[in-house]
Amino acid sequence: MPDLVPPRLTSSKALARSRRMRREATDAEKRLWSILRNRDLDNWKFRRQVPIDEYIVDFCCIKARLIVELDGEQHLDQLRRYDEARTRRLENLSFRVMRFWNSEVMNGADAVVEVIARVLDIENDRSKVR
Repeated sequence: MPDLVPPRLTSSKALARSRRMRREATDAEKRLWSILRNRDLDNWKFRRQVPIDEYIVDFCCIKARLIVELDGEQHLDQLRRYDEARTRRLENLSFRVMRFWNSEVMNGADAVVEVIARVLDIENDRSKVR
């Protein structure tokens, strides 16, 4: 199994971008973060705006190798291919990538969190078998 620590971007430019993205979070990101932060979801530790490889992912649970991405309407057309390539690259780094629309979080955060929790339960069961 690969190392559980994600590769980090080392450039100060990338780290500054990550910090800026935390400060300028969308309403959907703020809403989901209010649920995922402080180990509030079944004691799983999440980080937000995490540099991994050449990307900055919205939310990441390192222990479960789970990335949660929130997409706005611009991802329907313009960014679809980029998102697909990005997801493949992150999956090649042994992460599972989940994507939700901003509107899903804003209109039903509980349902989104329930899906994330189910995936984490499955991961927890797998780790007990190892």
